[in-house]
Amino acid sequence: MKFKKPQCKVCKANLIIPFADLGIAPIANELIVPEKFNDGETYYPLNVMVCGECFLAQLTYSHPSDSIFTNLYPYFSSYSQSWLAHAKEYAEMVIEKYGLDEGSLVVEIASNDGYLLKNFKKKNINVLGVEPCKNVADNAIKNHKIPTVVSFFNENIADGLTKKYGKANLMIANNVLAHVPDMLGFLKGFTKLLKSDGIITFEFPHLLSLIKKNQFDTIYHEHYSYLSLVGIETAFKKSNLKIFDAQKILTHGGSLRIYACHRNSRFFKTNRLVKIFQEEISYGLKEADTYIGYQNKIIGVKLKLLIFLIDLKLKKKKIVAYGAAAKGATLLNYCGIDSDLIEYIVDISPHKQNKYMPGSRIPIKDPKEILITKPDYVLILPWNISEEIIAQNLAIRKWGGKFIVPNPGLKVI
Repeated sequence: MKFKKPQCKVCKANLIIPFADLGIAPIANELIVPEKFNDGETYYPLNVMVCGECFLAQLTYSHPSDSIFTNLYPYFSSYSQSWLAHAKEYAEMVIEKYGLDEGSLVVEIASNDGYLLKNFKKKNINVLGVEPCKNVADNAIKNHKIPTVVSFFNENIADGLTKKYGKANLMIANNVLAHVPDMLGFLKGFTKLLKSDGIITFEFPHLLSLIKKNQFDTIYHEHYSYLSLVGIETAFKKSNLKIFDAQKILTHGGSLRIYACHRNSRFFKTNRLVKIFQEEISYGLKEADTYIGYQNKIIGVKLKLLIFLIDLKLKKKKIVAYGAAAKGATLLNYCGIDSDLIEYIVDISPHKQNKYMPGSRIPIKDPKEILITKPDYVLILPWNISEEIIAQNLAIRKWGGKFIVPNPGLKVI
């Protein structure tokens, strides 16, 4: 029996370069409600390979996006203070840099709960959100009065928005480019909705950071692709867009913010874009050997964390975790960690509390539970905001509690 080889989402070449195989896993953000605790879960392959032609890293199995981003989607951006500060800083920068005013239109794709667009609205700039998850979009409409279209974004939706709202001066897509199974259809929507002299900014976790810092837990079914300048170059060219600037930012453990425009627009490539592109080439992101062998690093993290946690439990230490994040689901499921090692997880978002993590079935509680049970160790699952979490939970030091940060590199604080 012959198995069909997975093909690249962009150039249709066979995926031939192995990168990261995390076995099978449930959908990371499908938290388990109490009434379904005894129901079964479906597990899907979680395997990333790299295209030998365009070097886009991508999942070999694509789960239907409309079953992931549903009306029960649990992630609301406004519950992270550091992320809100990042959004405010970005808005102030881009308004000044590109002279946005009351006559401008700013469109954000995957606008979530209005966390970003509210900063433009306060400056009387016209805004429009596009968000596929109705429960999150309703929050943006109700709490921030952000006009929001509940839909996935593609060429057809872009046509309709253009007719109704006109073309955009600025389009924003933060941490969404990796979330789309049809990258070309998604990017071509920007081509249709963007003004001839308009710009687009994208933010996404940088594949180079994933490799260097071993951030394999950012791999889950929502992330269809793992992005670099090298890996997205072909998709942008096929969509008649050009990337003219890029900068490194600290979010999500190391991300890129890229600036794009129409292919024939007046913007020219910046030196910092060229510098980052050359850094990727120098590191080897166009060489198969860079990806082959990464699996051994993943296994190393798994074994080190398991040995550490098991040793603590054998010493009768009480261990809990903070943050019911998707990356946490990946880490727990890949490492085989359940309530035998982690008694419970706390999360500041009420949308996640009183549910259970997928796969591991570890209960999710209010952060106040830490003050009641006084654990010896708190494992921080969303390590990218570990400083924020530690600052909010310094009270654990009163009874000698410590924090465990699993990545990059296991450390105890």
